[in-house]
Amino acid sequence: MNIIDFHCDALYKMWKSKELLSFRDSAELHTNLERLKQGRVKLQCFALYVPPQLKSEQQFQAVLDQIDYFYEEVLKQPEMKHVKEWADLDTLGDGEIGAMLTLEGVDAIGNDLKKLRILFQLGVRSVGLTWNFANLAADGALEKRNAGLTAFGKEIVRLNNEHKVLTDVSHLCEQSFWDVMELADYPIASHSNARAICDHPRNLYDEQAKAMFDKGGMIHIVYYPHFVKKGGQATIDDLIRHIDHFCSLGGVRQIGLGSDFDGIESFVEGLEHAGMIDNLLNELLKRYSESEVRGFASENFLQRRPR
Repeated sequence: MNIIDFHCDALYKMWKSKELLSFRDSAELHTNLERLKQGRVKLQCFALYVPPQLKSEQQFQAVLDQIDYFYEEVLKQPEMKHVKEWADLDTLGDGEIGAMLTLEGVDAIGNDLKKLRILFQLGVRSVGLTWNFANLAADGALEKRNAGLTAFGKEIVRLNNEHKVLTDVSHLCEQSFWDVMELADYPIASHSNARAICDHPRNLYDEQAKAMFDKGGMIHIVYYPHFVKKGGQATIDDLIRHIDHFCSLGGVRQIGLGSDFDGIESFVEGLEHAGMIDNLLNELLKRYSESEVRGFASENFLQRRPR
């Protein structure tokens, strides 16, 4: 069955590497082309991320540099097809893999919405307002202030709505999450787990998950062991506990996958790169119907994407 993976950091890894990493087969990339093909990935989302220590005047250029890697390394592979609009998902042929840009934190745009509109034109289809800390738009998951969205952050959500761009809640603090839920037409959690199973600030409380499901939003399960199990030693069974929990809250048709590959340094046992997804699917098929597993793998998102 086909896979949609809603989050990887391959572009950031290529950008920060001291030598050019081949997207086709570099062993350093968890999501290189050969591994995506091995794992039957049909759509891979590529995050644009800049580290918080980078000077503000350098951040937008860093995003553009990562987009250049996207166009020159990823899209130059004949199997990779750019997904710039939601309808492009319907045109992917056999053997083709969709590639979509997402933005992980709006720090790089400063207070300039024109820069965000430029990123939309270049293909960004999902926007997370923060990484883990505060910026001009909102407070992130590790910001103790928990102040929510600013007026500028609310403008961004409205612009996302206007362009049918997803608003990603994965890195938001609680108040920011609730502010987004009040405003966003297209909320998504690109890579988050259940806080009831693993009490980490990057995971979602039950009330948050229920709010996502009530609004038609998707929650994409993340593989990073520290978000899976306390102590950071996790198995596939531990990861499935998060799926089980979200299903118990009514989300069986609103669960997807968001690996966080190339942004993580430790792994769920048996999920060390994109080519190993069958290890997860086979375990899921022991617990869920084939239709439900196909939903987790890709079809839930295809049915709920913006139109």
